[in-house]
Amino acid sequence: MSQKITRRQFAQTSAAGMGLSMILPSGLLARQSLNEKLSFACIGMGGQMRGYLIPELNKLDQKVVAICDVDKRQLDSALQVDELKEARAYHDYRDLLDKESGVDAVIIGTPDHWHVPICTAALQAGKHVYCEKPLAHSVEECRVLEKLALSYPKLATQTGNQGCSTEGFRRSFEVIQSGLLGNITEVHAWHPAHGWPNGIDRPTTGDAIPEGFDWNFWLGTAPARPYNNEIYHPGKWRGWYDFGGGSLADFCCHGFQLAYRALELDAPTRIDAIGENMGHESFPTRCTVTYEFAAKGKRGPVKLVFYSGENNLPPLDVTQGPVELAGCLIVGSEGTISAGLWNTDCNVRLKGDREFRGADQPEVAKIAKTQPRIDTEVLKWDPSKAAKGQRPRWSRVNNSHMFEWVLACAGDAKTYSPFEIGARITEIGMLGVLALRMQKPILWDAKNRRATGLPEADAIIDPKPSTDAYSPR
Repeated sequence: MSQKITRRQFAQTSAAGMGLSMILPSGLLARQSLNEKLSFACIGMGGQMRGYLIPELNKLDQKVVAICDVDKRQLDSALQVDELKEARAYHDYRDLLDKESGVDAVIIGTPDHWHVPICTAALQAGKHVYCEKPLAHSVEECRVLEKLALSYPKLATQTGNQGCSTEGFRRSFEVIQSGLLGNITEVHAWHPAHGWPNGIDRPTTGDAIPEGFDWNFWLGTAPARPYNNEIYHPGKWRGWYDFGGGSLADFCCHGFQLAYRALELDAPTRIDAIGENMGHESFPTRCTVTYEFAAKGKRGPVKLVFYSGENNLPPLDVTQGPVELAGCLIVGSEGTISAGLWNTDCNVRLKGDREFRGADQPEVAKIAKTQPRIDTEVLKWDPSKAAKGQRPRWSRVNNSHMFEWVLACAGDAKTYSPFEIGARITEIGMLGVLALRMQKPILWDAKNRRATGLPEADAIIDPKPSTDAYSPR
């Protein structure tokens, strides 16, 4: 591998190989028993990785053997954690994948613009992959990742939209599909303002790059710019379109997933966006994005509205009273579900009721359970051992997104949010970002992957990487 490659070359080589034959992951499916530990590598050692993802693995008594980050400060800090002290540290994820051939699975918690390149490399190396949301950074990347995941059917993938693994999500799914809510016509999801940069353009001046932080490698295929303290890294990158997509990209895979899946929405036909401080390199300070979905089967057309920014909430005729700072309402002719922004809740207000009630109300309780639950039953535990009161060591963990993925890595379950589903939900979010950046209505031609009559949108639908060179080693 050459010591220097251009960003364009890197993007091309990362996307290449989609036609390669599948490489099985270290003999895992042939040899792994349920009570053996798997080995994991973690790429991107920021707050989500260390605050949520690795602790979830620890609950499952799994082993992280390798970690990777372009910021030495993140690596050094991670290596102080007891569970990670023996992990091998890498600066370059490609070195990790080359040298850690025995790793069973990879967890990715980098900024959005690195998700697809690293997912691609990990899948091609024969690793199961868990990637944080949003899975991709453009519409084209969503399509590429969906196709890639489908080409590796023996590898378990999981999108980091944890809400779908809760009882509340799966019960809400069943309520919607039962017809109890009648004809569902509207979905409203809202999120308050965030602390990252919004409604501004990048600074033209720069600061000294911290020692041990490879700023050029962190930029990857994004356009070059000076480093600035507390503007991009750590944690502020999501507000910038070159690296993230604001609160819409951040939460589409949470707030949209119940409606997308239970209503079988497919791609939207039209997207409109309005807001304040639009037209900059960062997400607006306040915006409302409206999607229109065509009728399908027995379901009529559906409107989905996303609200972001301070005090930007659905109208009172929808909420019928005060609401939380973040949430999701799915509105039908006979009732409404309040699912919460993570879609983890199942609170139902039937027509004529003044308040929401939980899933234990009689009308909901009698609805059949049709969706799989994450439980030790999927382990096919020896009945003779069960009769003696013995349970698998994983039995103490239920309704866990990570648990479900680890089971799938061991070959004993299927994930509920694989990349081929997560990528489609992510695409809806990316289309909303497209409408915000274009500041024009988008008439979406999903089959041909284009905005009708807006050829200038092509550069956002399928962005080309910068040609500036960088040295990853």
